[in-house]
Amino acid sequence: MKILGLHGGHDSAYAILENGIPVVHNELERFNRQKGCKGDSLKLVLEQENDKYFSYIVTNCTGKFIQYYGYTEEQFKNTFPSSKLYITNHHQAHAANTFYTSPFKDALIITIDGGGVDYKDGRENSWSDLDSMPNSDGVVTATTIWNGQDNKITPIKMFDRGDICIGYYWDICTYHVFGLNRNPVKRGEEGTVMGMAALGNPDKYLKHFSNMENVRLTPYWGPHDIEFLREEAEKSEQNKFDIASSLQKETEKVCKNLFDPFIKKYKPKNICLSGGVSLNCVLVGKMFDWYPGVNIFCDPIPYDAGLTLGGCRYIWHHVLDNPRIYDNPRNRSPYLGKNYSLEDVQSSLDLFGDKIITQKVDDNHVVDLLTKDDNVISIYGGGSESGRRALGNRSILADPRNSNMKDIINDKVKHRQWFRPFAPSILRDDVTDWFIHDVDSPYMSVALPFKDGMAEKVPAVSHFDKTARLQTVREDDNKWYYNFIKKFKNKTGVPIVLNTSFNDREPIVETPEHAINCFLRTDIDYLYFRDFGIIVNKRRK
Repeated sequence: MKILGLHGGHDSAYAILENGIPVVHNELERFNRQKGCKGDSLKLVLEQENDKYFSYIVTNCTGKFIQYYGYTEEQFKNTFPSSKLYITNHHQAHAANTFYTSPFKDALIITIDGGGVDYKDGRENSWSDLDSMPNSDGVVTATTIWNGQDNKITPIKMFDRGDICIGYYWDICTYHVFGLNRNPVKRGEEGTVMGMAALGNPDKYLKHFSNMENVRLTPYWGPHDIEFLREEAEKSEQNKFDIASSLQKETEKVCKNLFDPFIKKYKPKNICLSGGVSLNCVLVGKMFDWYPGVNIFCDPIPYDAGLTLGGCRYIWHHVLDNPRIYDNPRNRSPYLGKNYSLEDVQSSLDLFGDKIITQKVDDNHVVDLLTKDDNVISIYGGGSESGRRALGNRSILADPRNSNMKDIINDKVKHRQWFRPFAPSILRDDVTDWFIHDVDSPYMSVALPFKDGMAEKVPAVSHFDKTARLQTVREDDNKWYYNFIKKFKNKTGVPIVLNTSFNDREPIVETPEHAINCFLRTDIDYLYFRDFGIIVNKRRK
């Protein structure tokens, strides 16, 4: 049985489940090269998928397909005449994706974002409810709490968006205070603000964010003194850092105050997180201090592109009552994009034959290159990652021991602010030797402090506060990447490589042609098509 999930709002995407297992998750931005875009993901399905038969098609209240692209119900049903159509709630789909992806049989589920429509009882809706949604039973919420038990999720609390809306509060600050998010979807640069926070005084502007727990009080659902904060931010870079640090501190306080009563009441052994706010890896890292002994799992696609997978999983498990899936690695895999063949790669290489030189090499050769001459190497192989973070299949790698590497990559490739950090990919078995907590972070979701004396060994992946947003790598997560890092460890004694996304101010590269284009217009030293042992260098004139 195949289920198709569609999302037509910002972060447009589609996903397909086959007998409960994800077979594909494609984000429109990877193909049209527009970050976070709204677009016709149904058209993308028809372009990318040969098999158009689905038992169920599911979308969500706030990303309804008809809402954005003018498809009538009749047109939709004519396209998929044998499919049953479902509409899930927004946070219901977020909650479903994180819980059903997790390894937990039971969990407290927390979703936090900028807002979406949910019904107070968390029910799903048939297509016939479309015209009446939302109705008096619905609530626009940006924060929800759920109970996950085996193959069912049930709502515990749905907060009205006007009472607490941390995601939108950050959107407002990022746009109006820091002058970021000037792109068409007005989102996506909150991570830059989070990076600033490590360089600031968290108490200097703290009082200006005291209304975060009741956004109804301000017209912008942001700080009372937004004009003052904007003026302060324009005076100096240090003021920006101080404002960001205060925003981060208040966010952590508000979230802890929000979570604590539910942790105290339900005493969960496991917590699952989703929604765009869970991309705040500093906040997630603090939760390991707040709730020692509790396992924390973060949705690999917590923003709205993940609603497609969440909707499919909700139908498969909760509605159709199929059992949970624990033993299939693909259920938790973030590598759900398209695989490209040797023929695809070679035909793309042929397009640029006058600009590049290729040769056959093995992984050991690439490891050697990584340790020499300040080399920066882009990696391309397997299915592309779903989610905001490259995890070894569409990555740029470098030697984390090089104290100049942050500046080198920012200058050569990323063309971004000097203070932005780069992440360490670390072998899972070595985490306790390097970081203060023993955590799983396969999707680069957690920022933790290094143990004393360890940050200095890998300065390229240590932030200014001696923390890092780590990606833990097991062999069954990504066999190639695990073995590559292991080879690097055998050569250097360090079980860590610097990993950043293969892009330059654009979505992560999708096709071999995207990869070669990005390689040629930046100063990346080598491009490695690792599935086929092909390394690419620039032809020098």
